[in-house]
Amino acid sequence: MLNNAEGDGKEFINEVKAMGKVHHINVVRLVGFCADGCYRALVYNFFPNGSLQNFITKPDDIDRFLGWEKLQQIALGIAKGIEYLHMSCDQQILHFDINPHNVLLDDKFVPKITDFGLAKLCPKNQSVVSVTAARGTLGYIAPEVFSRNFGKVSYKADIYSYGMLLLEMIGGRKNIGQLSEENFQILYPEWIHNLLEGQDMQMTIEGEEDDKILKKLSIVGLWCIQWHPINRPSIKVVLQMLEALGEEKLIVPPNPFNSTISRVVETQTKFSTLELEAIHE
Repeated sequence: MLNNAEGDGKEFINEVKAMGKVHHINVVRLVGFCADGCYRALVYNFFPNGSLQNFITKPDDIDRFLGWEKLQQIALGIAKGIEYLHMSCDQQILHFDINPHNVLLDDKFVPKITDFGLAKLCPKNQSVVSVTAARGTLGYIAPEVFSRNFGKVSYKADIYSYGMLLLEMIGGRKNIGQLSEENFQILYPEWIHNLLEGQDMQMTIEGEEDDKILKKLSIVGLWCIQWHPINRPSIKVVLQMLEALGEEKLIVPPNPFNSTISRVVETQTKFSTLELEAIHE
């Protein structure tokens, strides 16, 4: 049931239209909907394991920790779902709210992306969009959605959110917790920097394979959260990195919180995108 039935229902209709177009193992399938007066509801299959947020936990929490191999499979499934939305639908769907609450897990822990209330549909050959206000969940919103100084808003916003989701899966902690909005902007980037330097893992890794998975997910996540969209990989490149046999060939990205010009210029050509005309709402 949608609790907020105010307004003209554009957000609700947007979700229904988007969900009616998608058919993928890693995206929830809309079974039906209700739009009777002030009553609005979306009907999905039941997912007994709830959302991924229920399993964002430290490895020493043996009752809920799924293991690194399973977490890697979930991360890969989410990426495949995003690839489908970005590249395989009739119209490209930009989700704008990728976070652990919006990833449901079925009885076999297959991830399903859900909640398309903030999604935008655009032609496949034009992925830059015009947004009038910041949208998404605090802690997962790409910098350019807040300020155009970082670049144009595009599918790379979903890449940033996915990177933050990966890093939270690795760290096994709440993204925001009890932090205020002011010190959140300082403390969380500082933790990401420590993660890059290997100073704040706070976890015990048992086995070489688990260590490889951890490093791989860390490197991919850090590439995805680069400040400027042009420096982030596409979801296709993300999948190539995730499906690599090991982390040996993956290059650790520059510290995204180091503003030196040399670091920015160094990565400008790595993941370049076409200059696309903005699509106005």
